Amino acid sequence: MTEFEEVLRTRKSVHDYNDEPLDDETLEEIFNRAALAPSGYNLQPWEFLVLRDDENKQALREVAYDQEHVTDAAAAVVVLGNKDPAAHAEPVMQSWLDDGHIPNEDVRDALLENIEGMAEMPEQERRVWTTRSTALAAMTLMFAAWDEGVATCPMEGFDAEGVVETFDVPEGYEPVMLITMGYPADGAAAIENGRKERRPADEIIHYEEFDPVGETTFGE
Repeated sequence: MTEFEEVLRTRKSVHDYNDEPLDDETLEEIFNRAALAPSGYNLQPWEFLVLRDDENKQALREVAYDQEHVTDAAAAVVVLGNKDPAAHAEPVMQSWLDDGHIPNEDVRDALLENIEGMAEMPEQERRVWTTRSTALAAMTLMFAAWDEGVATCPMEGFDAEGVVETFDVPEGYEPVMLITMGYPADGAAAIENGRKERRPADEIIHYEEFDPVGETTFGE
């Protein structure tokens, strides 16, 4: 089994954490790896609000339906997506030009014009756009964390408006998900029976046309 496959197969969502804190160096290593995630036009719309202070974690718990692992974890992360596709477009397109990925300034300017057009999409379309890319970064974050021995749990149960109000998130950002992070309590990260229950490939792949599937078997 390769190192990546081991991370892939052994990562699980964890609610129970021990008391060991997460230091800046470990978090920065994890987030630097998360930043390697792909995104449309490489626009990287993600931002991460990391909460380690007990008071801040309690405030987050109050807008996350009182879920205990928000305060039990060493850190709780609010994953945000910028709804403005043009927010980081100019330096990204300039880097493409400098690195030779595009041939000239005319192409750069045309790409920037196209991205400016994306920024004029209705808000709902921009919410979908930023969620797609930001979710990729969130999953990369969870893999990167587990590679460092740090367990995580993604959370979609929270009051998005409450998060924005509680932490003064600027207008134009979409709270995509919450992620708790910390070193797992003894036994909390074990995979029962040595595997995860997942639908098998022949149940989720549709070759050439979409056909209905039968009863879920979890590979048994």
